[in-house]
Amino acid sequence: MHQNTASYCTDVLRTVASIVVDDLAPFEFGVICEVFGIDRTEDGVPPFDFRVCGEHAGRPVRTNVGASLTPEFGLDALLDADLICIPACRIREEYPPAVLDALRTASARGATLLSVCSGAFLLAAAGLLDGRPCTTHWRHVDDLAQRFPDLRIDPDVLFVDDGDIITSAGTASGIDACLHLVRRELGAQVATAIARRMVVPPQRDGGQRQYIEQPVPECSGDSMEPVLTWLLGNLADDHSIADLAHRASMSMRTFARRFVAETGTTPVRWLSLQRVQHARRLLEQTQLSVDEVARECGFGTSALLRHHFQRTVGVTPTDYRRSFGPGPRGVFL
Repeated sequence: MHQNTASYCTDVLRTVASIVVDDLAPFEFGVICEVFGIDRTEDGVPPFDFRVCGEHAGRPVRTNVGASLTPEFGLDALLDADLICIPACRIREEYPPAVLDALRTASARGATLLSVCSGAFLLAAAGLLDGRPCTTHWRHVDDLAQRFPDLRIDPDVLFVDDGDIITSAGTASGIDACLHLVRRELGAQVATAIARRMVVPPQRDGGQRQYIEQPVPECSGDSMEPVLTWLLGNLADDHSIADLAHRASMSMRTFARRFVAETGTTPVRWLSLQRVQHARRLLEQTQLSVDEVARECGFGTSALLRHHFQRTVGVTPTDYRRSFGPGPRGVFL
């Protein structure tokens, strides 16, 4: 996953808008609504001013399942939105010029843009993805590349974070991208609270494969689920592939193959990511020193923690705690 998260702004998600156009995909639109459109303040989630915007306020927009929805707001409601989400819709030769102009204006003034699945085609049609890393659903990658040859498309990842523009692949990866953005701007605690209410995993690495052979592990004797659960409870310990394979009663080769099939990534990468996420929680919620956090998470030394943390999150543990940790400057007060 390409990720550009050099700075954090905790005000970036106060106002969130979703653009809807004809032949809208309801599921992808619903993902955006679930993350940003539902009041979850009782769970510690900051309130979002959520707006559904169409080219014409009050005019119904067709969906691709034979129903319609009516946006309350027009495109003028995008003028002060901090985040603008573009859900999937039918791919077409031309998109409404007013919508494309609104996206260009929003980008020029510094709004963050996030697309789900084929929503990337609207960003590309507006010229906002030229020369930038991005992704879309694997079935649409060739079409996107042919239409817009200046794009730097990664066909395999779940989402691409390029700072002010985030593009995601199909369907469920839109959840991952939205939660990633919440985590990036508001911290792991808020993202986890939303994920818990949605009953989805709070973290999937954007660099995981789009196509996972077994996205929901079967309740079988050779499923990775028991090993993953045990690992999450023992992150501070050292773990070799041989030891994990033995615990799963598999050969090392079979274990590695099944692990990738079920999680979309390697055991080493998965374990490193989970340790970083645990470090985020400890930096946010405890007064442990960075050295103590490193030991609690299984990195051993603060230098190793800084290496993995900055590579994954984009900032150092100290800078992250300054933005999200407990105390006068923390977010959760």
